[in-house]
Amino acid sequence: MNNTKLHQLHLDIDARVHGIRDNRPDWLCGKGCDSCCRSLADIPRLTAAEWDLLREGLALLPPERLAGIIRDTAALAGQAARPVVCPLLDRSTGACPVYAQRPVACRSYGFYVQRDKGLYCRDIESQVGEGALADVVWGNHDAIDQRLAALGETRALTEWFELWQGGPHRQGD
Repeated sequence: MNNTKLHQLHLDIDARVHGIRDNRPDWLCGKGCDSCCRSLADIPRLTAAEWDLLREGLALLPPERLAGIIRDTAALAGQAARPVVCPLLDRSTGACPVYAQRPVACRSYGFYVQRDKGLYCRDIESQVGEGALADVVWGNHDAIDQRLAALGETRALTEWFELWQGGPHRQGD
């Protein structure tokens, strides 16, 4: 049931994203832009349904790539400095190796906004401020958060990885 709800949420987000991209071919969010992935305010949080989907994508990766993601995630768990780089990001190409299974936050960032939490793209904001994107109305991310709340418990990405890998005693293996 949660997978169905998550799938519907993805479809709704994708419809909005496609609508923006169709009307604004110059929209900043797209292939080649990874600035948000390189400067996350905090460790991403995922619902249980999002984690289940992400694990499916991780299972398709070559073992050496998965091992690198596991190492980067374990290192991130102990990192106090902010911002953080997404441990899933391929830093050499700027691409996400699990793009099809990426979390809702990754799908909606740049197309929705949560001003009170500072969750929006500053590059888009500056273009809106300069009048380049004057007719743009971002979506309200609160509606997405309400739908996510129905998709199971929420944990930090690092916590999901730790549980998946069998706890901290296996991180060095």
